[in-house]
Amino acid sequence: MDEMNGKILYIDCGMGAAGDMLSAALYELLDDEGRKKYIEEMNSAGIEGVTVTAKPDTKAGIAGTHMSVMINGEEELPGDHHHHDHHHHDHDHDHHHHHHDHDHHHHHHHASMADVDSTIDKTAFSDKVKADAKAVYRLIADAESRAHGKEVSEIHFHEVGMKDAIADVLGVCRLMEMVSPDKILASPLRTGFGEVKCAHGVVPVPAPATAYLLEGIPSYAGDIRGEMLTPTGAALLKYYVNDYVNSPLMISEKVGYGCGTKEFERANCVRAIIGHAAEEKQKGHTADSEETRACGSAKPADGLMRGITELSANIDDMTGEELAYASDIMRYAGALEVFTTPVFMKKNRPGYVLTVLCRTEDEERIRDLFFKHTSTWGIRRRDVERYCMDTRIETRDTSLGPVRFKTGEGFGITKTKPEYEDLAAIASDKNMSIREIIDEILGTD
Repeated sequence: MDEMNGKILYIDCGMGAAGDMLSAALYELLDDEGRKKYIEEMNSAGIEGVTVTAKPDTKAGIAGTHMSVMINGEEELPGDHHHHDHHHHDHDHDHHHHHHDHDHHHHHHHASMADVDSTIDKTAFSDKVKADAKAVYRLIADAESRAHGKEVSEIHFHEVGMKDAIADVLGVCRLMEMVSPDKILASPLRTGFGEVKCAHGVVPVPAPATAYLLEGIPSYAGDIRGEMLTPTGAALLKYYVNDYVNSPLMISEKVGYGCGTKEFERANCVRAIIGHAAEEKQKGHTADSEETRACGSAKPADGLMRGITELSANIDDMTGEELAYASDIMRYAGALEVFTTPVFMKKNRPGYVLTVLCRTEDEERIRDLFFKHTSTWGIRRRDVERYCMDTRIETRDTSLGPVRFKTGEGFGITKTKPEYEDLAAIASDKNMSIREIIDEILGTD
């Protein structure tokens, strides 16, 4: 199971995500030998006082796994150790008090980002897993620092909560190494809504740090009150996911369910699916890219894309917020591209052309959303064909650490570009500009 090249991993976050839910879902993708190896590794890794157990669980009739993290023999719950300078709910469940009074035991025990790095470095995992885990924690610390208006060096984690979260983060990073997908996709993220209590008082859902982590990621509240997406869950997804899509075209090989601990009328699970691109397998190519998906089918040998539809309308009576919302709705519903072009309309009134590209099979659904969420009385449509390069994502070691590169080939041309998210993480970590990083890694790669 360690060798799964050419595979797509799809993570369904329709009920949010937390670190333990993600690790449990990925764990279910392993075979029996892989599962045993993973649990043994987690328990001999060297995270002091931590024991990890995979337990069968059921949510709304769906059988899955709950990943139980014990600290010195007791399962820690978020209500026990809310942060001092850190909003840290690492599990998806109600915030209630444990029978031990952790406020007395742990109130003065805090850990800095340096302590986190040190704890991770002391474990027995590979350099890649350690680097990935530290990078995920850096995303959390950056978001916390923005939420609290403090420098990253001033952000402190509750020591007990830190170990619990580090086990979740290291677990997901190790499982990603074991499953080793070529491409990782996820659904738009459900956050929940309402309020949640933390050490600083009552804050809105998603929590402030989670909201910062969600920048650039499709998300929605949904209709269930509560915190469904935790900072750790959001950071792990932000770090690993290449693209956010609804139900990608793929042939599933195995499905895993990771259970949270809250009870809802729906199954509180993260679902992980491993498989391969339906149209690419015979050619031995890697998972389909955003451009490949845009054609809704396999590319012919010459790269001509077929079967996409363009819908457009002129609009001069909607606010910027309304246009943005309509665009987001159609994008999350599976539109391949949504964009606006400024134009002058009759009597020189300023307006926009709203253009949507979608797969032919999605046309009616996108059309209906177009009419519902915009003021237009009519929509133009036309069939479009596009040329597209054959693209792949690969991780390379650089002088500044591992960076994912996107490579496109075709028509006698090869293009390579580092992934923005990885550059941004390095820029934040090393206080460099994006341009400085590109110059260094491309000059030394």
